Amino acid sequence: MYGRDGKISPDACVKGQWGTQVKIHRMLLKSRFRTRKKGEADLFFVPSYVKCVRMMGGLSDKEINQTYVKVLSQMPYFRLSGGRNHIFVFPSGAGASLFRSWAAYLNRSIILTPEGDRTDKRDTSAFNTWKDIIMPGNVDDGRAQGKIGRLQLVELAKQYPDKLESPELKFSGLEKLGRREYFEHLRNAKFCLAPRGESSWTLRFYESFFVECVPVIISDYVELPFQNVIDYTQISIKWPWNRIGPELLEYLESVPDRDIERMIAHGRQVRCLWVYAPESEPCSAFNGILWELQRKVRQFHQSAETFWLHNGSIVNRNLVEFTHWKLPLPLP
Repeated sequence: MYGRDGKISPDACVKGQWGTQVKIHRMLLKSRFRTRKKGEADLFFVPSYVKCVRMMGGLSDKEINQTYVKVLSQMPYFRLSGGRNHIFVFPSGAGASLFRSWAAYLNRSIILTPEGDRTDKRDTSAFNTWKDIIMPGNVDDGRAQGKIGRLQLVELAKQYPDKLESPELKFSGLEKLGRREYFEHLRNAKFCLAPRGESSWTLRFYESFFVECVPVIISDYVELPFQNVIDYTQISIKWPWNRIGPELLEYLESVPDRDIERMIAHGRQVRCLWVYAPESEPCSAFNGILWELQRKVRQFHQSAETFWLHNGSIVNRNLVEFTHWKLPLPLP
């Protein structure tokens, strides 16, 4: 998706919180696991810069929906598996809901997203812990959001300025806080509070590992990446949202310095998993995603609209062999 005029470039979309949709695509294009032979592929990646295009006004929600449906109808292997071996990136808190008809078409597909359960804001969550993958957010850039939990922390800092720093941030004019000044504030802290923003995930969590403070997650519904290899109790603290107040400050003051140093040291060992470095790097977010994807590979995929015969041929309901299916295809 490059917008209705085709003028939104990948370079324009690689920065900011949605940059992962471009970075993962570019890395897969260079990956040693890439194949141009569809019949040999275990998984199919479907590139789409949907969040960027929407934010930059390139397509309306209706046009985004129409584009997805049109593209999917041109993909015979999507029809073959019902989308089970197809990968989609939705790089923001909105998740797959950027594609309004995701529940009809992508409910079996693998979704890469920094966001987990959204039932705190929506009736239905697009994230399924058994098929989808939580990926690290893009640490290149961030933005502040004045949500209730964050505003409570600002007020708490005003009450206890000697214990909690929460500067009045200015995002324009002479008092604008630059990136360097922002990270200097974080670097001086033992703990970095990471409350939710528009949705459950937050970049503050990932940033804390690079300034070496212990992240304190204040987001009840958050889902974290690579839980099969990371024990988050060793590198972070998660505090209930409804207990923001002096009790939180008293608890943090009680944590011994040796435990803080231990958690920071463990964080140094895993923070490479937050960085979207090339595949050649032994530890990176990209390689972490590849590990997770490898666990999704199946020998065989089926759907309600595919059938097979004694000679191993795959056919549709009209007994037409897969190689002769005509486009556009009815979607599963």
